[in-house]
Amino acid sequence: MPDALSPDPHHDADECAAGHDCPRTVDFDSSAPAAASRRSFLRATGLIGAGAGVASLGIGAAPAATAATASSSQDLYDVAAVSKNGGGSWRPDPDSPRFTVVVMPDTQYLFEEDRIHPAPLEASLRYVLDSCDEENIVFLAHLGDLTQNGLANEFAAVGGVFGLLDRKRAAYSVLAGNHDVGSSTTDQRGNTPYLETFGPKRFAGSPTYRGASPDGYNSYHVFRAGGRDWMVLALDWRLSDSGFAWAQSVLAAHPSLPVILTTHEIAGADDDGVASLSAYGQTLWDRLINTHDQIFLTLNGHYWPSGATTLTNKAGSDVHVHITNYQNRYYGGAAMIRTYTFDLDRDIIDVATFSPWIRELAEQRELNELAAQEMELTTSVDRFSVPIDFTQRFAGFAPTAPRPARPARDLLIRGTVAYWRFDGATGAPGSSLGDSVVIRDLTGAGNDLTKTTVPGSPASSLTWSADHHPDQPGHASLFFGGQGDPLRGAYLQTVAGAPLNADTFARGYTLEAFFKLRADWDSSQSAWTAILSRWGMSGEAGKSGGATDPQEPIATLSLSGDRELQWCVYPLNRTDSSTNWGHELPLGAWWHVAVVNDGRLTKMYVDGCEVVRNPSTPAVGLTTLDHSWLLGGYEYAGTINQVFNGWIGDVRIVNRALRPDQFMIA
Repeated sequence: MPDALSPDPHHDADECAAGHDCPRTVDFDSSAPAAASRRSFLRATGLIGAGAGVASLGIGAAPAATAATASSSQDLYDVAAVSKNGGGSWRPDPDSPRFTVVVMPDTQYLFEEDRIHPAPLEASLRYVLDSCDEENIVFLAHLGDLTQNGLANEFAAVGGVFGLLDRKRAAYSVLAGNHDVGSSTTDQRGNTPYLETFGPKRFAGSPTYRGASPDGYNSYHVFRAGGRDWMVLALDWRLSDSGFAWAQSVLAAHPSLPVILTTHEIAGADDDGVASLSAYGQTLWDRLINTHDQIFLTLNGHYWPSGATTLTNKAGSDVHVHITNYQNRYYGGAAMIRTYTFDLDRDIIDVATFSPWIRELAEQRELNELAAQEMELTTSVDRFSVPIDFTQRFAGFAPTAPRPARPARDLLIRGTVAYWRFDGATGAPGSSLGDSVVIRDLTGAGNDLTKTTVPGSPASSLTWSADHHPDQPGHASLFFGGQGDPLRGAYLQTVAGAPLNADTFARGYTLEAFFKLRADWDSSQSAWTAILSRWGMSGEAGKSGGATDPQEPIATLSLSGDRELQWCVYPLNRTDSSTNWGHELPLGAWWHVAVVNDGRLTKMYVDGCEVVRNPSTPAVGLTTLDHSWLLGGYEYAGTINQVFNGWIGDVRIVNRALRPDQFMIA
């Protein structure tokens, strides 16, 4: 079990125990420099005027202004008007692999009795709406302590500003912190201004709200992003036994959803940003988080400084525990937000921390010295990345269904001149491919492959395998166990008289192959091995232009010593070679390569993505000497020179240029 909180971080308890360094309220009117006071801040965002007070909002039960609650004349603002102005529409892309969840911690010092300063919060919420399309913001989660004292007028004010999101039907959650409700109570406390303002009735029209506990203090929300559903489980400051039972029932009812758990207190951090569980956080861990593998990320406020840790749950999976809180900083944290940008393609979450309001002030040249320091936080605890292999992390509760094999007939599109795949194996995975086995060309054109073994090579040099690229049509491959010194291995070549041997592809071509290099691939043994190559030397074909090597093959798709793909060919219209280059590829992973010629120019694609080093010089067709094509073999100076070391899957050759959406991985 993780250790309970050891270092005592700063916190925001109502009544502090002896020895706790508790925050104090700051009067920003008296402390801000005269040149850029709070009044000038409010003016910069259009919030000074003779507008209605908080009682005009109609949300919650705001009392009439008294000497204890009224704002001074210079602090009057029209919260209702604030809530109606600004902000874009809410149209996140549910299928993009890149999306953003916004997190907002304690805003309590902005909503404290007669010290009501909504401008920073308004700016943050407008940022969420305005940036929804560009940043693909899908959700905002507030971490509690919306207010300082949990008073009706405080909630009327903060609730009014959140009306910005309500009117756009934006997806968000809130939860109660210890300053929003009685800190000694649980979710069974009954009615409060918090519940009146942010209870279930407020979220009835939300596109992501799915329900709340009977007491109304716990809720869950489901948003769609990256082509799948995600849950935000927003929990009260303190769960009762019934609260824990409700949370467990929600998780049980949605067993395949990855879950972000938000609550006000789970962990605190030391001055180096290393977080550890608090006593209550340990209870949450023991009773809920540890036993529910769906929960991969927890977010809380309450303590400062910010920090993070990674714990291991009962299933052996990582749980990322993050604390974020800026109420102790200038202007009560200025409604600072964190953006958690998920990138499913890169398997990472990029985190940034900044104040949209202070950014606005900078643009309007209304920035003072203290605010400037808070515009964006870039320390290692405020700006960082979290690597997560999402497929692997979620496999225990939501395994990804593998793409099914596709019948060969579906791949025989117009112009297909050769198609080889290995799922019709005559031997079990790991067994040797027999010397007499013929790999049939599935087009029926007769471009069949037969095995050739380098003398002295073991039978295991070429074996059947069930390994394959996840998007490969055929769920099988061949393993080539070649080495260069001394030369060992076995390869395949087209039979004599195969139509492919004579084809010049003068009108264009698309060549595709799936392959994987061994994790222990050694460039000293395997540099310049070929996936697909053609017998015949350039000198034999009469090619002598430029820096031509007369002994190299007339066409080869090879891998350099740096694992860069190279398509080096001698076109019909040139006396020298034309070369396309890829980039260094990681080992132990499956790749798809496509080389596409439109009758004039040639482009290489890796996993459907065009590479940069594609030549702009015309290259028409392919020179041929009517010799065989090689699969897994590379010829130099008229003899076999290298044999592939890794796996080769489906290979298809088409006599026209294909678009990426027509490749075998599509």
